[in-house]
Amino acid sequence: MDKRNVVDTGPIVAVLFADDHNHSWARETWSLLESPSWTCEPVLSEAQFIIRRLGGDPLAVLKMVQKGVLRIAFTVEGEVERLLELQRSYADVPMSLADACLVRMTELHDNVRVITTDSDFRLYRRNRRQVIPLLTPDGI
Repeated sequence: MDKRNVVDTGPIVAVLFADDHNHSWARETWSLLESPSWTCEPVLSEAQFIIRRLGGDPLAVLKMVQKGVLRIAFTVEGEVERLLELQRSYADVPMSLADACLVRMTELHDNVRVITTDSDFRLYRRNRRQVIPLLTPDGI
């Protein structure tokens, strides 16, 4: 069975914003992924904020959900205690809510990898000690 893809903010922004320095990597990566890839609402919010700030169309993020490219596969409500624990554990990084949700998603599901442009995921651990499988651009 192929790995389930859990997508962070960076690849979403990069695939939608042609001026992003990871745009080529993101386009190539997305072309190889089986849809839908999983994400969480905090990632979508971050991506919309960044794309708006860059002068792009923030609605493009939700259109990825509408088209079935992304699937919201996590709800914060039932995971607050673990999310707080994760954010406390990585307070020195610091860990965003979006990152905490993605780490938690990797804890809840086997055979997953995080697609990210964020080097902090090299520090994070699932289930407190396990390295999180990643798909990143070279140099991350």
